[in-house]
Amino acid sequence: MVDQNKASQKWTMTLFTIGVFMAGLDNGIISTALTTINDSFEVSPSWGTWSITIYTLGIAISVPIVGKLSDRFGRKRLFIVEILLFGIGSLLVALSPNFIFLLLARLLQAIGGGGIFIIASSHILSTLPKEKQGKALGMLGGMHGLSAVIGPNLGAVILSLTGSWHWMFLINLPIAAFLIIFGLMKMEETKAGTAKPLDFKGSVLLTVGILTFMYGITQFDSGSVIISIFRPQVLVLLIIGIVLFVLFIFHERHLEQKGGDPIIAFSLLNNRLFKVTLILGLISGGFLAGIIFIPAFVQQVLQVPVEHAGYWLTPLAIASGIGAGLGGVLTDKYGASNAITLSGALGLFGFLLFAFWVAGFFSFVLASILAGVGLGILLGAPLNMLAGESAHNGEKGMALGTLSLVRQIGLILFPIVYAGFMTGAFTKIEPVIQQKFGHTLVESDNYGGLITSVDSIADPELHIDIFDTATSVINTGFSSMFITAAVLSIFVMVFGIYLNKFKKPI
Repeated sequence: MVDQNKASQKWTMTLFTIGVFMAGLDNGIISTALTTINDSFEVSPSWGTWSITIYTLGIAISVPIVGKLSDRFGRKRLFIVEILLFGIGSLLVALSPNFIFLLLARLLQAIGGGGIFIIASSHILSTLPKEKQGKALGMLGGMHGLSAVIGPNLGAVILSLTGSWHWMFLINLPIAAFLIIFGLMKMEETKAGTAKPLDFKGSVLLTVGILTFMYGITQFDSGSVIISIFRPQVLVLLIIGIVLFVLFIFHERHLEQKGGDPIIAFSLLNNRLFKVTLILGLISGGFLAGIIFIPAFVQQVLQVPVEHAGYWLTPLAIASGIGAGLGGVLTDKYGASNAITLSGALGLFGFLLFAFWVAGFFSFVLASILAGVGLGILLGAPLNMLAGESAHNGEKGMALGTLSLVRQIGLILFPIVYAGFMTGAFTKIEPVIQQKFGHTLVESDNYGGLITSVDSIADPELHIDIFDTATSVINTGFSSMFITAAVLSIFVMVFGIYLNKFKKPI
Protein backbone atom coordinates (compact mmCIF):
# COMPACT_ATOMS: atom_id res chain seq x y z
CA MET A 1 0.00 0.00 0.00
CA VAL A 2 2.90 2.33 0.84
CA ASP A 3 4.56 1.56 -2.51
CA GLN A 4 1.27 2.26 -4.28
CA ASN A 5 0.95 5.63 -2.53
CA LYS A 6 4.54 6.49 -3.42
CA ALA A 7 3.93 5.56 -7.05
CA SER A 8 0.76 7.68 -7.12
CA GLN A 9 2.64 10.63 -5.57
CA LYS A 10 5.40 10.35 -8.18
CA TRP A 11 2.86 10.26 -10.99
CA THR A 12 1.01 13.22 -9.47
CA MET A 13 4.17 15.34 -9.20
CA THR A 14 5.24 14.37 -12.72
CA LEU A 15 1.88 15.37 -14.20
CA PHE A 16 1.80 18.62 -12.22
CA THR A 17 5.32 19.47 -13.40
CA ILE A 18 4.44 18.82 -17.05
CA GLY A 19 1.28 20.91 -16.64
CA VAL A 20 3.20 23.87 -15.19
CA PHE A 21 5.78 23.54 -17.98
CA MET A 22 3.05 23.51 -20.65
CA ALA A 23 1.42 26.69 -19.31
CA GLY A 24 4.80 28.44 -19.09
CA LEU A 25 5.76 27.28 -22.57
CA ASP A 26 2.68 28.97 -24.02
CA ASN A 27 3.73 32.38 -22.69
CA GLY A 28 7.11 32.09 -24.40
CA ILE A 29 5.64 30.85 -27.65
CA ILE A 30 3.18 33.72 -28.06
CA SER A 31 5.96 36.28 -27.59
CA THR A 32 7.48 34.88 -30.81
CA ALA A 33 4.15 34.82 -32.63
CA LEU A 34 2.82 38.24 -31.57
CA THR A 35 3.88 40.24 -34.64
CA THR A 36 2.78 37.47 -37.01
CA ILE A 37 -0.63 37.20 -35.30
CA ASN A 38 -1.14 40.98 -35.48
CA ASP A 39 -0.29 40.98 -39.19
CA SER A 40 -2.59 38.05 -39.96
CA PHE A 41 -5.58 39.83 -38.40
CA GLU A 42 -4.44 43.28 -39.60
CA VAL A 43 -4.52 44.84 -36.14
CA SER A 44 -2.22 47.55 -34.77
CA PRO A 45 0.56 46.65 -32.29
CA SER A 46 -1.24 48.49 -29.45
CA TRP A 47 -4.45 46.56 -30.12
CA GLY A 48 -2.48 43.37 -30.69
CA THR A 49 -0.90 43.45 -27.23
CA TRP A 50 -4.34 42.67 -25.84
CA SER A 51 -3.68 39.02 -26.71
CA ILE A 52 -1.16 39.15 -23.83
CA THR A 53 -3.05 41.63 -21.62
CA ILE A 54 -6.27 39.62 -21.61
CA TYR A 55 -4.30 36.49 -20.69
CA THR A 56 -2.87 38.34 -17.68
CA LEU A 57 -6.33 39.57 -16.67
CA GLY A 58 -7.74 36.05 -17.04
CA ILE A 59 -5.06 34.64 -14.74
CA ALA A 60 -5.70 37.37 -12.16
CA ILE A 61 -9.42 36.63 -12.15
CA SER A 62 -9.10 32.86 -12.02
CA VAL A 63 -6.28 32.12 -9.57
CA PRO A 64 -7.97 33.02 -6.25
CA ILE A 65 -11.20 31.26 -7.25
CA VAL A 66 -9.42 28.18 -8.63
CA GLY A 67 -7.35 28.02 -5.45
CA LYS A 68 -10.53 28.00 -3.37
CA LEU A 69 -12.25 25.44 -5.61
CA SER A 70 -9.25 23.11 -5.37
CA ASP A 71 -9.55 23.20 -1.57
CA ARG A 72 -13.26 22.58 -1.82
CA PHE A 73 -13.73 19.99 -4.58
CA GLY A 74 -10.35 18.27 -4.81
CA ARG A 75 -7.11 18.96 -6.63
CA LYS A 76 -7.25 16.06 -9.08
CA ARG A 77 -10.69 17.09 -10.33
CA LEU A 78 -9.72 20.77 -10.69
CA PHE A 79 -6.43 19.88 -12.36
CA ILE A 80 -8.26 17.84 -15.03
CA VAL A 81 -10.76 20.68 -15.55
CA GLU A 82 -7.98 23.28 -15.83
CA ILE A 83 -6.03 21.21 -18.36
CA LEU A 84 -9.23 20.62 -20.36
CA LEU A 85 -10.01 24.37 -20.44
CA PHE A 86 -6.43 25.17 -21.43
CA GLY A 87 -6.53 22.58 -24.23
CA ILE A 88 -9.88 23.80 -25.56
CA GLY A 89 -8.66 27.40 -25.36
CA SER A 90 -5.49 26.48 -27.30
CA LEU A 91 -7.56 24.80 -30.03
CA LEU A 92 -9.89 27.79 -30.30
CA VAL A 93 -6.94 30.20 -30.52
CA ALA A 94 -5.53 28.16 -33.41
CA LEU A 95 -8.92 28.14 -35.17
CA SER A 96 -9.73 31.82 -34.52
CA PRO A 97 -11.51 33.39 -37.52
CA ASN A 98 -10.97 36.94 -36.22
CA PHE A 99 -9.11 38.84 -33.49
CA ILE A 100 -12.05 39.19 -31.08
CA PHE A 101 -12.54 35.42 -31.18
CA LEU A 102 -8.82 34.98 -30.48
CA LEU A 103 -9.05 37.25 -27.43
CA LEU A 104 -11.96 35.26 -26.00
CA ALA A 105 -10.05 32.03 -26.63
CA ARG A 106 -6.99 33.47 -24.89
CA LEU A 107 -9.18 34.32 -21.90
CA LEU A 108 -10.35 30.71 -21.74
CA GLN A 109 -6.71 29.59 -22.00
CA ALA A 110 -5.81 31.85 -19.06
CA ILE A 111 -8.62 30.52 -16.88
CA GLY A 112 -7.24 27.03 -17.53
CA GLY A 113 -3.51 27.73 -17.42
CA GLY A 114 -3.58 30.16 -14.50
CA GLY A 115 -4.73 27.61 -11.95
CA ILE A 116 -2.32 24.78 -12.76
CA PHE A 117 0.56 26.10 -10.64
CA ILE A 118 -1.80 26.97 -7.77
CA ILE A 119 -3.31 23.48 -7.69
CA ALA A 120 0.11 21.83 -7.86
CA SER A 121 1.51 24.04 -5.08
CA SER A 122 -1.56 23.49 -2.93
CA HIS A 123 -1.16 19.72 -3.34
CA ILE A 124 2.49 19.93 -2.22
CA LEU A 125 1.69 22.01 0.84
CA SER A 126 -1.20 19.73 1.82
CA THR A 127 0.38 16.30 1.27
CA LEU A 128 4.18 16.47 1.58
CA PRO A 129 6.09 16.78 4.87
CA LYS A 130 7.55 20.26 5.50
CA GLU A 131 11.12 19.14 4.99
CA LYS A 132 10.29 18.17 1.38
CA GLN A 133 7.93 20.99 0.42
CA GLY A 134 10.58 23.54 -0.52
CA LYS A 135 12.38 21.21 -2.92
CA ALA A 136 9.12 20.24 -4.62
CA LEU A 137 7.96 23.85 -4.93
CA GLY A 138 11.40 24.80 -6.25
CA MET A 139 11.09 22.14 -8.94
CA LEU A 140 7.78 23.64 -10.07
CA GLY A 141 9.32 27.12 -10.08
CA GLY A 142 12.25 25.84 -12.11
CA MET A 143 9.83 24.84 -14.86
CA HIS A 144 9.13 28.53 -15.48
CA GLY A 145 12.81 29.23 -16.15
CA LEU A 146 13.13 26.21 -18.41
CA SER A 147 9.98 27.05 -20.36
CA ALA A 148 11.21 30.66 -20.72
CA VAL A 149 14.29 29.33 -22.54
CA ILE A 150 12.50 26.74 -24.66
CA GLY A 151 9.28 28.68 -25.43
CA PRO A 152 10.56 31.46 -27.70
CA ASN A 153 13.04 29.16 -29.44
CA LEU A 154 10.41 26.45 -29.96
CA GLY A 155 8.00 29.06 -31.28
CA ALA A 156 10.60 30.28 -33.78
CA VAL A 157 11.28 26.69 -34.93
CA ILE A 158 7.57 25.90 -35.36
CA LEU A 159 7.01 29.17 -37.25
CA SER A 160 9.95 28.54 -39.58
CA LEU A 161 8.93 24.92 -40.26
CA THR A 162 5.20 25.44 -40.75
CA GLY A 163 5.00 29.10 -41.78
CA SER A 164 1.84 29.38 -39.65
CA TRP A 165 1.40 30.69 -36.09
CA HIS A 166 -1.60 28.37 -35.59
CA TRP A 167 0.67 25.36 -35.00
CA MET A 168 2.26 27.13 -32.02
CA PHE A 169 -0.98 26.57 -30.10
CA LEU A 170 -1.89 23.19 -31.56
CA ILE A 171 1.24 21.78 -29.92
CA ASN A 172 -0.57 22.06 -26.57
CA LEU A 173 -3.26 19.55 -27.59
CA PRO A 174 -1.27 16.28 -27.38
CA ILE A 175 0.30 17.41 -24.09
CA ALA A 176 -3.13 18.26 -22.66
CA ALA A 177 -4.54 14.92 -23.84
CA PHE A 178 -1.65 13.05 -22.17
CA LEU A 179 -2.18 14.93 -18.88
CA ILE A 180 -5.94 14.29 -18.84
CA ILE A 181 -5.67 10.57 -19.63
CA PHE A 182 -2.89 9.81 -17.16
CA GLY A 183 -4.36 12.21 -14.60
CA LEU A 184 -7.56 10.19 -14.58
CA MET A 185 -5.64 6.91 -14.40
CA LYS A 186 -2.77 7.66 -12.03
CA MET A 187 -3.66 10.56 -9.71
CA GLU A 188 -5.42 10.11 -6.38
CA GLU A 189 -7.91 12.71 -5.22
CA THR A 190 -7.00 15.01 -2.34
CA LYS A 191 -10.04 16.77 -1.02
CA ALA A 192 -10.62 19.00 1.97
CA GLY A 193 -14.31 18.06 2.00
CA THR A 194 -17.10 20.53 2.71
CA ALA A 195 -20.86 20.57 2.31
CA LYS A 196 -21.19 24.35 2.66
CA PRO A 197 -22.64 26.24 -0.32
CA LEU A 198 -20.25 28.00 -2.69
CA ASP A 199 -19.74 31.73 -2.05
CA PHE A 200 -21.30 32.90 -5.32
CA LYS A 201 -21.75 36.53 -4.24
CA GLY A 202 -18.13 36.76 -3.12
CA SER A 203 -16.97 35.22 -6.41
CA VAL A 204 -18.87 37.85 -8.43
CA LEU A 205 -17.63 40.77 -6.29
CA LEU A 206 -14.03 39.56 -6.51
CA THR A 207 -14.14 38.82 -10.26
CA VAL A 208 -15.72 42.14 -11.27
CA GLY A 209 -13.52 44.04 -8.80
CA ILE A 210 -10.31 42.49 -10.20
CA LEU A 211 -11.37 43.00 -13.81
CA THR A 212 -12.38 46.64 -13.27
CA PHE A 213 -9.33 47.61 -11.19
CA MET A 214 -6.75 45.90 -13.41
CA TYR A 215 -8.38 47.18 -16.60
CA GLY A 216 -8.06 50.65 -15.08
CA ILE A 217 -4.35 50.05 -14.49
CA THR A 218 -3.85 49.00 -18.11
CA GLN A 219 -5.21 52.41 -19.16
CA PHE A 220 -2.35 54.27 -17.47
CA ASP A 221 -0.18 56.42 -19.71
CA SER A 222 3.41 55.24 -19.19
CA GLY A 223 4.66 58.75 -19.90
CA SER A 224 2.64 60.33 -17.07
CA VAL A 225 1.40 57.70 -14.63
CA ILE A 226 0.31 60.13 -11.89
CA ILE A 227 -1.60 62.38 -14.29
CA SER A 228 -3.29 59.46 -16.01
CA ILE A 229 -4.69 58.22 -12.68
CA PHE A 230 -6.89 61.31 -12.56
CA ARG A 231 -8.24 60.94 -16.08
CA PRO A 232 -12.01 60.42 -15.63
CA GLN A 233 -12.21 57.08 -17.46
CA VAL A 234 -9.28 55.70 -15.43
CA LEU A 235 -10.29 57.16 -12.08
CA VAL A 236 -13.83 55.80 -12.35
CA LEU A 237 -12.53 52.29 -13.07
CA LEU A 238 -10.10 52.41 -10.14
CA ILE A 239 -12.74 53.72 -7.72
CA ILE A 240 -15.27 51.08 -8.79
CA GLY A 241 -12.64 48.37 -8.39
CA ILE A 242 -11.64 49.57 -4.90
CA VAL A 243 -15.28 49.87 -3.79
CA LEU A 244 -15.96 46.32 -4.98
CA PHE A 245 -12.87 45.07 -3.12
CA VAL A 246 -14.08 46.75 0.09
CA LEU A 247 -17.56 45.26 -0.35
CA PHE A 248 -15.94 41.88 -0.99
CA ILE A 249 -13.91 42.03 2.23
CA PHE A 250 -16.96 43.03 4.31
CA HIS A 251 -18.96 40.24 2.69
CA GLU A 252 -16.23 37.67 3.38
CA ARG A 253 -15.98 38.79 7.01
CA HIS A 254 -19.74 38.55 7.49
CA LEU A 255 -19.90 35.15 5.78
CA GLU A 256 -17.07 33.75 7.91
CA GLN A 257 -18.72 35.01 11.10
CA LYS A 258 -21.90 33.19 10.07
CA GLY A 259 -19.96 29.95 9.60
CA GLY A 260 -20.01 30.05 5.78
CA ASP A 261 -17.26 29.15 3.31
CA PRO A 262 -15.75 32.39 1.92
CA ILE A 263 -13.59 32.58 -1.21
CA ILE A 264 -10.86 34.30 0.85
CA ALA A 265 -11.24 34.00 4.61
CA PHE A 266 -11.12 37.34 6.43
CA SER A 267 -9.13 35.71 9.22
CA LEU A 268 -6.46 34.86 6.63
CA LEU A 269 -6.34 38.45 5.33
CA ASN A 270 -5.99 39.59 8.96
CA ASN A 271 -3.03 37.28 9.57
CA ARG A 272 0.19 39.30 10.00
CA LEU A 273 2.41 36.70 8.32
CA PHE A 274 0.06 36.51 5.35
CA LYS A 275 -0.10 40.30 4.99
CA VAL A 276 3.71 40.50 4.85
CA THR A 277 3.69 37.65 2.32
CA LEU A 278 1.23 39.57 0.12
CA ILE A 279 3.43 42.69 0.25
CA LEU A 280 6.37 40.57 -0.86
CA GLY A 281 4.16 39.10 -3.59
CA LEU A 282 3.41 42.60 -4.91
CA ILE A 283 7.11 43.51 -4.81
CA SER A 284 8.00 40.27 -6.60
CA GLY A 285 5.79 41.47 -9.47
CA GLY A 286 8.01 44.56 -9.72
CA PHE A 287 11.10 42.37 -9.44
CA LEU A 288 9.87 40.24 -12.36
CA ALA A 289 8.88 43.34 -14.37
CA GLY A 290 12.48 44.56 -14.18
CA ILE A 291 13.58 41.31 -15.83
CA ILE A 292 10.98 41.74 -18.59
CA PHE A 293 12.67 44.94 -19.85
CA ILE A 294 16.13 43.37 -20.13
CA PRO A 295 15.57 42.21 -23.77
CA ALA A 296 14.90 45.83 -24.77
CA PHE A 297 18.07 46.87 -22.88
CA VAL A 298 20.07 44.28 -24.84
CA GLN A 299 18.85 45.61 -28.19
CA GLN A 300 18.64 49.37 -27.53
CA VAL A 301 21.65 49.98 -25.26
CA LEU A 302 24.04 47.09 -25.94
CA GLN A 303 23.12 47.19 -29.65
CA VAL A 304 22.70 43.43 -30.03
CA PRO A 305 20.76 42.53 -33.22
CA VAL A 306 17.33 41.09 -32.52
CA GLU A 307 18.26 37.75 -34.14
CA HIS A 308 21.11 37.33 -31.61
CA ALA A 309 19.34 38.73 -28.54
CA GLY A 310 17.94 35.32 -27.60
CA TYR A 311 21.44 33.96 -27.00
CA TRP A 312 22.19 36.81 -24.60
CA LEU A 313 18.97 36.19 -22.67
CA THR A 314 19.49 32.44 -22.23
CA PRO A 315 21.79 32.79 -19.15
CA LEU A 316 19.13 34.91 -17.44
CA ALA A 317 16.38 32.35 -18.02
CA ILE A 318 18.60 29.44 -16.98
CA ALA A 319 19.68 31.34 -13.85
CA SER A 320 16.06 31.93 -12.83
CA GLY A 321 15.35 28.21 -13.19
CA ILE A 322 18.41 27.32 -11.12
CA GLY A 323 17.39 29.94 -8.57
CA ALA A 324 13.95 28.39 -8.21
CA GLY A 325 15.45 24.99 -7.45
CA LEU A 326 18.08 26.49 -5.16
CA GLY A 327 15.40 28.49 -3.33
CA GLY A 328 13.53 25.28 -2.57
CA VAL A 329 16.61 23.62 -1.10
CA LEU A 330 17.52 26.72 0.94
CA THR A 331 13.96 27.08 2.22
CA ASP A 332 13.92 23.48 3.42
CA LYS A 333 17.32 23.82 5.09
CA TYR A 334 17.47 27.39 6.39
CA GLY A 335 13.90 28.69 6.30
CA ALA A 336 11.81 30.85 3.98
CA SER A 337 12.84 34.15 5.57
CA ASN A 338 16.55 33.52 5.00
CA ALA A 339 15.92 32.47 1.39
CA ILE A 340 13.94 35.69 0.82
CA THR A 341 16.74 37.80 2.31
CA LEU A 342 19.27 36.14 0.00
CA SER A 343 17.07 36.69 -3.05
CA GLY A 344 16.85 40.39 -2.23
CA ALA A 345 20.64 40.67 -1.84
CA LEU A 346 21.29 38.92 -5.16
CA GLY A 347 18.68 41.06 -6.91
CA LEU A 348 20.19 44.24 -5.42
CA PHE A 349 23.68 43.50 -6.74
CA GLY A 350 22.36 42.24 -10.09
CA PHE A 351 20.21 45.30 -10.82
CA LEU A 352 22.92 47.73 -9.64
CA LEU A 353 25.36 46.06 -12.05
CA PHE A 354 22.84 46.57 -14.86
CA ALA A 355 22.48 50.23 -13.90
CA PHE A 356 26.16 51.17 -13.49
CA TRP A 357 28.50 48.56 -14.96
CA VAL A 358 27.12 46.39 -17.76
CA ALA A 359 28.68 47.32 -21.10
CA GLY A 360 29.43 44.00 -22.77
CA PHE A 361 28.66 40.30 -22.84
CA PHE A 362 30.57 39.07 -19.78
CA SER A 363 29.41 41.86 -17.47
CA PHE A 364 25.88 41.27 -18.78
CA VAL A 365 26.08 37.54 -18.02
CA LEU A 366 27.29 38.18 -14.45
CA ALA A 367 24.48 40.69 -13.78
CA SER A 368 21.98 38.31 -15.41
CA ILE A 369 23.05 35.42 -13.20
CA LEU A 370 22.72 37.46 -10.00
CA ALA A 371 19.35 38.97 -10.91
CA GLY A 372 18.06 35.71 -12.40
CA VAL A 373 18.98 33.56 -9.41
CA GLY A 374 17.51 36.18 -7.06
CA LEU A 375 14.27 36.25 -9.04
CA GLY A 376 14.10 32.45 -9.19
CA ILE A 377 14.49 32.12 -5.43
CA LEU A 378 11.77 34.70 -4.74
CA LEU A 379 9.24 33.30 -7.21
CA GLY A 380 9.81 29.69 -6.17
CA ALA A 381 9.37 28.11 -2.77
CA PRO A 382 9.72 30.79 -0.03
CA LEU A 383 6.59 32.90 -0.65
CA ASN A 384 4.46 29.84 -1.39
CA MET A 385 5.68 28.20 1.82
CA LEU A 386 4.85 31.34 3.82
CA ALA A 387 1.39 31.51 2.25
CA GLY A 388 0.81 27.86 3.14
CA GLU A 389 2.11 28.40 6.66
CA SER A 390 -0.38 31.27 7.11
CA ALA A 391 -3.40 29.15 6.16
CA HIS A 392 -5.27 26.25 7.71
CA ASN A 393 -5.35 22.89 5.93
CA GLY A 394 -8.55 23.71 4.02
CA GLU A 395 -7.32 27.16 2.96
CA LYS A 396 -3.93 26.56 1.33
CA GLY A 397 -5.19 26.80 -2.24
CA MET A 398 -7.07 29.96 -1.29
CA ALA A 399 -3.89 31.47 0.19
CA LEU A 400 -1.78 30.61 -2.86
CA GLY A 401 -4.42 32.00 -5.21
CA THR A 402 -4.52 35.30 -3.32
CA LEU A 403 -0.72 35.54 -3.38
CA SER A 404 -0.72 34.92 -7.15
CA LEU A 405 -3.40 37.60 -7.65
CA VAL A 406 -1.33 40.22 -5.81
CA ARG A 407 1.75 39.26 -7.83
CA GLN A 408 -0.25 39.73 -11.06
CA ILE A 409 -1.26 43.23 -9.92
CA GLY A 410 2.42 44.07 -9.41
CA LEU A 411 3.27 42.54 -12.76
CA ILE A 412 0.82 44.88 -14.50
CA LEU A 413 1.51 48.03 -12.42
CA PHE A 414 5.32 48.12 -12.36
CA PRO A 415 5.90 47.72 -16.14
CA ILE A 416 3.80 50.85 -16.63
CA VAL A 417 6.05 52.73 -14.19
CA TYR A 418 9.17 51.36 -15.87
CA ALA A 419 7.85 52.23 -19.32
CA GLY A 420 7.46 55.78 -18.01
CA PHE A 421 11.24 55.92 -17.50
CA MET A 422 11.75 54.81 -21.10
CA THR A 423 9.28 57.37 -22.45
CA GLY A 424 10.91 60.11 -20.39
CA ALA A 425 14.32 59.22 -21.81
CA PHE A 426 13.07 59.39 -25.39
CA THR A 427 11.63 62.88 -24.81
CA LYS A 428 15.12 64.06 -23.75
CA ILE A 429 16.91 62.86 -26.89
CA GLU A 430 15.75 65.70 -29.17
CA PRO A 431 16.83 68.62 -26.89
CA VAL A 432 20.17 66.93 -26.07
CA ILE A 433 20.97 66.40 -29.76
CA GLN A 434 19.89 69.96 -30.56
CA GLN A 435 22.06 71.43 -27.80
CA LYS A 436 25.14 69.29 -28.48
CA PHE A 437 25.16 69.13 -32.28
CA GLY A 438 22.73 71.82 -33.41
CA HIS A 439 20.93 69.10 -35.36
CA THR A 440 17.17 68.48 -35.34
CA LEU A 441 15.83 64.92 -35.35
CA VAL A 442 12.31 63.85 -36.16
CA GLU A 443 10.89 63.47 -32.64
CA SER A 444 9.94 59.89 -31.83
CA ASP A 445 8.71 58.07 -28.71
CA ASN A 446 9.96 54.65 -29.84
CA TYR A 447 13.24 53.05 -30.82
CA GLY A 448 12.22 52.23 -34.40
CA GLY A 449 11.31 55.86 -35.11
CA LEU A 450 14.60 57.04 -33.60
CA ILE A 451 16.64 54.69 -35.81
CA THR A 452 14.79 55.92 -38.91
CA SER A 453 15.47 59.53 -37.98
CA VAL A 454 19.19 58.96 -37.27
CA ASP A 455 19.64 56.90 -40.45
CA SER A 456 18.46 59.91 -42.47
CA ILE A 457 21.68 61.77 -41.51
CA ALA A 458 24.05 61.72 -44.49
CA ASP A 459 27.31 62.59 -42.68
CA PRO A 460 28.78 59.25 -41.43
CA GLU A 461 30.73 60.77 -38.51
CA LEU A 462 27.78 62.88 -37.37
CA HIS A 463 25.53 59.83 -37.75
CA ILE A 464 27.76 57.80 -35.37
CA ASP A 465 28.14 60.64 -32.81
CA ILE A 466 24.40 61.36 -32.69
CA PHE A 467 23.55 57.67 -32.47
CA ASP A 468 25.99 57.16 -29.57
CA THR A 469 24.57 60.19 -27.78
CA ALA A 470 20.98 59.00 -28.28
CA THR A 471 21.91 55.56 -26.96
CA SER A 472 23.49 57.16 -23.90
CA VAL A 473 20.27 59.12 -23.21
CA ILE A 474 18.16 55.98 -23.66
CA ASN A 475 20.41 54.25 -21.13
CA THR A 476 19.41 56.82 -18.49
CA GLY A 477 15.84 55.50 -18.70
CA PHE A 478 16.99 51.91 -18.25
CA SER A 479 19.30 52.94 -15.40
CA SER A 480 16.38 54.59 -13.58
CA MET A 481 14.38 51.39 -14.01
CA PHE A 482 17.18 49.15 -12.75
CA ILE A 483 17.79 51.43 -9.75
CA THR A 484 14.06 51.24 -8.92
CA ALA A 485 14.25 47.43 -9.15
CA ALA A 486 17.30 47.54 -6.86
CA VAL A 487 15.29 49.56 -4.33
CA LEU A 488 12.56 46.90 -4.48
CA SER A 489 15.28 44.32 -3.79
CA ILE A 490 16.23 46.25 -0.66
CA PHE A 491 12.60 46.04 0.49
CA VAL A 492 12.71 42.28 -0.13
CA MET A 493 15.79 42.02 2.09
CA VAL A 494 14.20 44.15 4.82
CA PHE A 495 11.01 42.07 4.87
CA GLY A 496 13.08 38.88 4.88
CA ILE A 497 14.99 40.08 7.95
CA TYR A 498 11.70 41.20 9.55
CA LEU A 499 10.16 37.76 9.02
CA ASN A 500 13.19 36.22 10.69
CA LYS A 501 12.68 38.49 13.69
CA PHE A 502 9.03 37.83 14.47
CA LYS A 503 8.86 34.22 13.38
CA LYS A 504 11.21 31.27 13.38
CA PRO A 505 12.16 30.14 9.88
CA ILE A 506 9.73 27.57 8.55
